[in-house]
Amino acid sequence: MFKEFCSIDVETSGLSYNRGDRVLEYAAVKFNTVDILEEKCTLINVPCIIHPDAQRVHGIDVSMLSRKPDPKTAWDDFLQFIDDSTLVAHNAKFDVNFIRMELNRFGKRFTNPIFCTLIQARKQFPHLENYRLETVATSVLGAIPSEYRLHRALDDARLVSHVWMKMNK
Repeated sequence: MFKEFCSIDVETSGLSYNRGDRVLEYAAVKFNTVDILEEKCTLINVPCIIHPDAQRVHGIDVSMLSRKPDPKTAWDDFLQFIDDSTLVAHNAKFDVNFIRMELNRFGKRFTNPIFCTLIQARKQFPHLENYRLETVATSVLGAIPSEYRLHRALDDARLVSHVWMKMNK
């Protein structure tokens, strides 16, 4: 029996949850030590302004959000999907702070254990020039799958799961 994890990633309207930036998209990818098992991803219909720098990175604009789930529905689905999984994220503090802020809006929270591939990579690979997900993934995997679009939640969460599997073999 393989232990299961759930990698998570968010795309946001800016860099500061304290200044009102919001989560526009989340992804959660359940995986074990050898394979991806199940995925959940959605854009979220949040009322916000998307900072131009953020939009340049992820490519999400307000028009893409219009027919997507409202925040309460999206975050209820997220909590149901992750259940009591052990979570994994790259730069987990960023993702977790945004997720907690969103959940607090509805009086919800999560207490799942969380591992960070950024922190682990700094310990395992002190020689890397930087610790961006792309750099760590290339170092650990040899190459990033060509079909992956970096800086979108689902592909970043998938990449985190592959990095975690390889780093913890």
